[in-house]
Amino acid sequence: MNEDIVKGRWKEIKGKVKQQWGKLTDDDIATMQGSYQELEGKLQSVYGYQKDQTKKEIDGFLDRNGWKDK
Repeated sequence: MNEDIVKGRWKEIKGKVKQQWGKLTDDDIATMQGSYQELEGKLQSVYGYQKDQTKKEIDGFLDRNGWKDK
């Protein structure tokens, strides 16, 4: 479900992604094009998150911004 949220609301979410994870470049974000898997992969490679931690980070991000239950 979170994958659908990220894809469907990408235009709205991508600015907040940059604020939350400032190490991601504009090119990183543009390349993702709303792909949950791409976001996961970039967070793992740039921040060194493990898979479980990545999912928790993204879930928390979506929840804090009011997108998780929409």
